[in-house]
Amino acid sequence: MRCSPNLRMVLGFMSLFWSGMVWSQFRVTSPSLQEESLHRHAVIYKDATAKLTLEAVQQLPLSAFTPFVVENTDLGFTTATYWLRFSIKNELNHPVSYYLETARPIIDKATLYGFEGKKRVVFQESGDRIPISQKSVKQRKTLFTITLPAHQEYQYWIRLQSDGEVINAPLLLRSSDQLLDTIAFEQVVFGFFYGMLLLSAIIYLFFFFAMKQRVFLNYSLYVFFIGMLQFSVDGFFHYILAPNGGWFSDKAVIFFAIIAGYFLGRYAQYYLEVWNVSTLINRLFYGLYVFLAGLMVITLWVPDYFYLTYPLMNLAGLFELLLIIFTLWVIYFRTRVIYQFFSLGILSLVTGFVVFILKNLSVLPVSFATENSSKLGTGLEVIFLSLSMANLIKKLRDDREQLQIEALRKSEEMNEMKTYFLSNISHELRTPLNAILNYSDAILQESEAPTIREKCEVIRSNSRSLLGSVNDILDFSKIEKEAMTLDPQPFDLKQLLNDLHQDFKNRATEKQLDFQWVVEGNVPHQVVGDRDRIRQVFYNLLQNALKFTAEGMIKFRVELTTEGTLLQVKGIISDTGEGIPKSKMDQIYESFTQQRIDNKRKYGGLGLGLYIVKALITQMNGTLHLDSLVNQGTVCTLTFPLEIVEAEAPIRVATPEERDWSDTRLLVVEDNMMNQMVLKMIFKKWPHLTVDYAMHGEEALTYLSRQEYNLILMDLQMPIMDGYETTQAIRKGQSGINSAAIPIIAVTADVMEATKVRVRELGMNHYMTKPVDKAQLLEAIVAYRQEL
Repeated sequence: MRCSPNLRMVLGFMSLFWSGMVWSQFRVTSPSLQEESLHRHAVIYKDATAKLTLEAVQQLPLSAFTPFVVENTDLGFTTATYWLRFSIKNELNHPVSYYLETARPIIDKATLYGFEGKKRVVFQESGDRIPISQKSVKQRKTLFTITLPAHQEYQYWIRLQSDGEVINAPLLLRSSDQLLDTIAFEQVVFGFFYGMLLLSAIIYLFFFFAMKQRVFLNYSLYVFFIGMLQFSVDGFFHYILAPNGGWFSDKAVIFFAIIAGYFLGRYAQYYLEVWNVSTLINRLFYGLYVFLAGLMVITLWVPDYFYLTYPLMNLAGLFELLLIIFTLWVIYFRTRVIYQFFSLGILSLVTGFVVFILKNLSVLPVSFATENSSKLGTGLEVIFLSLSMANLIKKLRDDREQLQIEALRKSEEMNEMKTYFLSNISHELRTPLNAILNYSDAILQESEAPTIREKCEVIRSNSRSLLGSVNDILDFSKIEKEAMTLDPQPFDLKQLLNDLHQDFKNRATEKQLDFQWVVEGNVPHQVVGDRDRIRQVFYNLLQNALKFTAEGMIKFRVELTTEGTLLQVKGIISDTGEGIPKSKMDQIYESFTQQRIDNKRKYGGLGLGLYIVKALITQMNGTLHLDSLVNQGTVCTLTFPLEIVEAEAPIRVATPEERDWSDTRLLVVEDNMMNQMVLKMIFKKWPHLTVDYAMHGEEALTYLSRQEYNLILMDLQMPIMDGYETTQAIRKGQSGINSAAIPIIAVTADVMEATKVRVRELGMNHYMTKPVDKAQLLEAIVAYRQEL
């Protein structure tokens, strides 16, 4: 068949263009070159017989070679030999040296030849079949040194040999600095990765010895051998454990892959209890193990067919993952049970290998993340599978849980850790609640819209409920440590009762319950007691009555009797709720005990209410008694004494908005911007008040050295210099002798007893907790501010 003149011209032009593209040399034109891929300047030839010599390949015509298409060419599973050819010319006035990285660390053998014209000037070797001492660059990677004299061009040939494993053929030219940076970064990442796997393997091996459950042993061995597989693929096994090369170094990857595949299957069988799911699936797992055993036989004793083990092992791994996924689907289809962490672990492993394959196909760019995506997937898999073991551990230790709880309560060290943790939880929750409660109060005062006010009431009610739960948890910790104390102060009992009345009346109305409120006897103007604790007692009891009453009524009766300077308070809270069975009456004052506990969380709560109420009433020298009948209701009766403050009826106190604050300057030391905004919102309504804000202690000392203040509102937990250090510095006169005695009020989210004690020891004048109560803040500022 004859070609037309036009077609011949087009083909000739394409041939010339391709030829120029293939043999275009890479030119070093900049001394600051750090990294460059040479794939655009290289060609490759496949020697299917693996017998051609360098001289024979050099004689091949140009058409026998194929240009590189992508940066990281994946040549697949192969026993063929591949020859890479490229040229580098140094156009600088001085010699240059680089490192050339090619092929994966597990390549059997990689040989570099360099020619100046027809004279061979370079011969270097690498690969895991030769000892580390014989490598041109004694590293786990496949590296060669490239040194070019000034204005000189070398032509390079690379021979790649494999026993059936996948061959990747990148050609990355790196400077020594860039290579060192890369190796240092990889050492950190790989150290974390392998350390995490080793730690997981050891931990779950301990669980196996403690609980004698095979699932822990299988999981521990799977993590260990999957780690050894990655250890081999990354070249560390050859570099560290088998530096002399040899048979095991060459077979390590497939050896560890087979064992890891077996233990992954055994772990999945035990964890998912496959024998209870499907007999067929269980048999398929055992069939897979027979297949893996066959691959191990070929690996150990049939070297002529060893090259088949690599693709077959990959197919076995794919089959195993599909089998596990199918098992999870069957479990979900039959029981609607989802093994979330286990499923995420398998998904992470699959995703990691999919990303790795897409990188090899050049769908995704070559980067550290894509190059190591299989490791990332394996790491996430181990993390999620480790998390999935938590449910199993809980199931296995249910019968020992009570003994462990008792041991935990008696452990002083664990109590200290718990207290520290709960203190942090309280601090982190009180900070946003400070903003939520005060902003909702501000909106209630400023808005007349019924819908807005209703929503603000809901926000306030739920925020206080959350705050109450936080306080209950902290009080539980204090009771366990016998550190619960009362803080008696004069307070308005009538106001306290009215607040409780209004709060629970609204809640009862929402549940369509009848709420009855009766107060008998004269309420003194002021009494001495711990206002917050008394409110907490009534709140918890009323909350329980509201929680367990679906229909009917709740009655709160308060009887007040005066005996000299003492006021005897008797509270009777009755409801028409579900009642408490006699079998549970002995347990109701224990911690974490509710009338009913199930997964539906019908009633919710922490189960600490009565436990805390009992402890508080006992500390207040009072009594608590419960009578209950199932389906008829509960009657709770409590009594406690309070001291009456002999004082005249209080004269109306001016509100902050009615006062003149022109002679008052405050310093607020607070690092949280939201807390600052809350105080700014409060103070902006106080006429002519001057307030400065410092973000930390050092800044506060600077303010104090420049300006006199009437009072300081001090947060405790701050960066740079906290509230404790700042107070010490002030009291020592470091901010100026005139401010050494300035009143300081602690305003903190830390409500631990130890904090209160430390605040007093440091010389602070008063202590307030967040969320900030505007009325209490006004009282404290009026009481403690000093005249300038």
